[in-house]
Amino acid sequence: MTTTPTANARTLAHYAARSVLEQLLAWHGMTYAQQITLRTADTADTAGTPHTPDDLVTEVQRSLKTDPADIRATLDELLGKQLLVTDGTHLRPTDAGRELTAAIDTETAPVTARIWDGIPTEDLAATGRVLALVTERANTELTTATTPQTH
Repeated sequence: MTTTPTANARTLAHYAARSVLEQLLAWHGMTYAQQITLRTADTADTAGTPHTPDDLVTEVQRSLKTDPADIRATLDELLGKQLLVTDGTHLRPTDAGRELTAAIDTETAPVTARIWDGIPTEDLAATGRVLALVTERANTELTTATTPQTH
């Protein structure tokens, strides 16, 4: 008899899927943080709402849950690679940055399709609801936690 695993931090697929993406990013000389930051800048710029460095740090921090100083270092790396450029008070992706984002999208699409293939829609919907709730609760913990509780 096979038992279905209970969802918890060890059984969630995030790290497996992220590892696949990180392998592809390494071929392009990119890190996960660089890709998330560049994509965030590209998405905002495409929407007509380019971000200031502070806005970009805030938005990326919501995704990565990392120290703002690390995100600023990532911005510097992307500027140094000429994937982002300063335009007045905003940061915008360069043509090379947009091309890289598009290439990564093209390369990940078939892999993503294979990973998600055959999963019933109702299972994806249930998983989405559970993960949204877990994310909401974790975000609440991040904003309210001050010190570890001792017993």
